[in-house]
Amino acid sequence: MNKEATAYWDSPVGCLAITCSDSHLRSISRVELPPPSQPNEPMSALQSKVIKQLSEYFEGKRKTFSLPIEQEGTPFQQSVWEELLRIPYGRCISYQGLAGRIGKPRAYRAVGNANGQNKLCIIVPCHRIIRANGEIGGYAYGLEMKQYLIELEQKG
Repeated sequence: MNKEATAYWDSPVGCLAITCSDSHLRSISRVELPPPSQPNEPMSALQSKVIKQLSEYFEGKRKTFSLPIEQEGTPFQQSVWEELLRIPYGRCISYQGLAGRIGKPRAYRAVGNANGQNKLCIIVPCHRIIRANGEIGGYAYGLEMKQYLIELEQKG
């Protein structure tokens, strides 16, 4: 079994907890405060790579990520998350549009729920999903962060 470890990074959107197994990025989440540092657990090469790519993203130098990712979910959730990866940088689509893209045009509420279960924020860009009327919609880490990410991408 792969051991998981979490590193913390103070990003432009707050402290991010970056959890990796030996071989895959497993989650990125925003946390209020990191726990006290543990000097006996150095950051892994994969965690360093994640932070480097996220830094480039926030600097406007990276539009896609090349990281080994893995998150557990139902087949439906997996299909939603895979389709999120196909939404181009700087573009937003509706929950209904995403539901149509996965062949389930009436499942837009389920698409919203799958977005809410995405454990790889920013990398799997659930922030690019908005309401059909153009409103920003919800976001697990708050509307301020979602708006920031959308505006960041629309600049570049």
